[in-house]
Amino acid sequence: MQPDLDNIITRSRALQAVREFFHSRDYVEVETPVRIPTPALETYIDAPQSEEGWLRTSPELHMKRLLCAGHDKIFQIGPCFRTGECGARHNPEFTLLEWYRLNADYIDILNETKELLTHTFKTITGSASFDYLDQKISLDDEWNILTVADAFKNSAGWNPVIDWDEERFELDLMSKVEPALPKNIPCVLIDYPAPAAALARLKPGKPLVAERWELYIGGLEIANTYSELCDPKAQRKRFEECADQRAALGKEVYPLDEPFLQALENGLPPCSGIAMGIDRLIMLLCNAASIQEVRLFAQKPGEMF
Repeated sequence: MQPDLDNIITRSRALQAVREFFHSRDYVEVETPVRIPTPALETYIDAPQSEEGWLRTSPELHMKRLLCAGHDKIFQIGPCFRTGECGARHNPEFTLLEWYRLNADYIDILNETKELLTHTFKTITGSASFDYLDQKISLDDEWNILTVADAFKNSAGWNPVIDWDEERFELDLMSKVEPALPKNIPCVLIDYPAPAAALARLKPGKPLVAERWELYIGGLEIANTYSELCDPKAQRKRFEECADQRAALGKEVYPLDEPFLQALENGLPPCSGIAMGIDRLIMLLCNAASIQEVRLFAQKPGEMF
């Protein structure tokens, strides 16, 4: 079964609105490779293999290399891939929007995200208010901003910033914290434990906290943002630690992305970036409960190909 024609038209219009937003702010749209020599090392994100390389899970490392080469405001909309992710909110192939700015931090990107979403909804629906799965939501309302420490203390009874446990963190985030987040207003889960943000810089004066936030709207995780780590030695160390963690879990260990690390050695100015799921954005616009309703030829749960 394919999505309704109206949903595909909405998707097309939304992509146009997103591009109009960035072009109006002098961003440059870029395209980077989809098949790559090595994916970014992240403990629980697995890339599908493609001949001698892999399909990208994100365009992040190539886009940061462009920042190192002199670009200052760039965005990209394109396909990404993750192994073993298929369900109502996931597809092994999905569409990701990423954008990066020099001389910006994660709060600057949060403000820009509000403006992008408001622009997109008003362009498509004429309003920043909408219904999603029986919830009335307004992007104009004050967004709920909740630290990870407070969210876990409230919903899971412990503080992962102080007592880091990666397996417990991932389990409690999905089973306790996310279900308790408000669904009637946008919610920002901010200031992650440092080990949960391998590509983010640490918060000044708080070495256990990384400058990262994730955005939830109507119970959907929509976006993930960092103030980017620019220190090549720290980044190499984090990749090596992640490689050890993947090995301990019996997962494939990807080679270090040496061209990216060399670009950091050459210098990456202070910057921030964000990844936003286009499919989930369209789910909100179409009041759709599953990704299969808004994406052509999406894989059905349990389907193999």
